[in-house]
Amino acid sequence: MDSDRLLHKWIYFCLLIVSSYCQLVVNVRNKGGETIVEKIISNTTDDTVTLEFLGSDGSFVTQFIDFKSEVQIFRIYVSGEEELGQTQTQTVCFITRFLRNDFISSDAMSKLRQKNPTAIRTPEEEMEMTTHILDVMVNVDKAYVISPYAFNICSEAKDATYAQELDLRTISKSLGKDYITLISATSEVPPSKYPKCRNSQDATKPCSCEIRTCIGWYPCGLKYCHGTDSSGKLVSYRCGIKTCKKCVAFIYAVNTRLKCLWDM
Repeated sequence: MDSDRLLHKWIYFCLLIVSSYCQLVVNVRNKGGETIVEKIISNTTDDTVTLEFLGSDGSFVTQFIDFKSEVQIFRIYVSGEEELGQTQTQTVCFITRFLRNDFISSDAMSKLRQKNPTAIRTPEEEMEMTTHILDVMVNVDKAYVISPYAFNICSEAKDATYAQELDLRTISKSLGKDYITLISATSEVPPSKYPKCRNSQDATKPCSCEIRTCIGWYPCGLKYCHGTDSSGKLVSYRCGIKTCKKCVAFIYAVNTRLKCLWDM
């Protein structure tokens, strides 16, 4: 995918969500003073939430949460380094375990209403950075055993979709899935076997790559207020959302330093 296709994908996405079922359009100002526009969509039928934004560095980030499968998928389109003669966009996908208290439910998300879509939003809490060390590569053609949405989301990253073996083991226990079936969709590629790409002296050899992204604003929890009902009984009721910012780092193996030029 070249830069023009990436732009067209972004424009198509914007038109789609404006005309259909977009729940929130959020303007977030980053530390550099730039405004990032996030689109957050909830699908209560599928029990999923999608958050997407175009980063200030030109990367196009999708965070897709599949509540039923207890996984989240980060897909990142990384623009080529033009000064190094790269014209193609790289696509990478990371499938990680999802903890339900990290994001409000798809049902709660669908009930949010936006009063001022042009306002600049500031998160109430900045979470600690989470680092994911992805030690298995996912065969995208078999990824449906992990999540039924994985193939469509990661189809452009057939050689760059990663997961963590421990996540798959935990998911198999919590959902009663067969671990052997889950792990059969992957192959082992531990990044710890290789030097960091930024330290690698040979561009043709495998190395350990790191990519980071930040979700500048998202609804990370519900707020509850206390009052009394008509009988005078003390009751608790939902009265808002808590918002957070979170940065994530993904560490994974690549077969050449040329696939990790941003981590130099």
